[in-house]
Amino acid sequence: MPTILVVEDDDAIRTAMVDLLEGMGYEVLSASDGESGLTMALQRTYHLLLLDLVLPGRSGFDILRELRQQKPGQAVIILSARGQEEDRIKGLQLGADDYCVKPFSVKELLARIDAVLRRTHERRGLADRTEIAGYTLDSLTNTLQRDVTTIELGEREFTLLTYLYQNRARAIAKDELLQNVWNVRPELTGSRTVEMHIANLRKKLPAELTITTTRGVGYQLHLP
Repeated sequence: MPTILVVEDDDAIRTAMVDLLEGMGYEVLSASDGESGLTMALQRTYHLLLLDLVLPGRSGFDILRELRQQKPGQAVIILSARGQEEDRIKGLQLGADDYCVKPFSVKELLARIDAVLRRTHERRGLADRTEIAGYTLDSLTNTLQRDVTTIELGEREFTLLTYLYQNRARAIAKDELLQNVWNVRPELTGSRTVEMHIANLRKKLPAELTITTTRGVGYQLHLP
């Protein structure tokens, strides 16, 4: 079973999450503050990080920044009471794969964990490297590379770009992306997750690679 690292300063919530995950068969590591959480996040081996944002010492955002530098492919779900749009956008921009606002149900948490772990496993099953218009899309490091240029992508950004590339002959509807990249039912979400990730991806991509929006149809990746 996968190993999950829980970084949460609230003792009751952390204990409940550890008990729940261990009861589901996961191996669980845990930390109660930002300093120990950062150390474990960088030095230990695990499959998924469940990360609170407001922590004693280093914040969850600090941990995300360090992970993006040293372990850019690490899967992360933010669990936070801070549900403002700017916090969600910042978390996604720093590489988080999902953002779950407290309070959340056990079913919701387990579903999000399952979705992120499944995507990670499926992505690892792809070819390690894919050539895109002279760039190398590397699934082992979550990067887009050419010569001395390296563009770091979050886990979800990598999966999104891969899906757009594999279906580059057509515009892809938001609902299709939610189903195949996020593994969620479109009718059950009203979030702007797709739009935010598309915007973040556009900022990172080189000028040769563009994502266009066709109103009422969807998004399409264009190559030179």
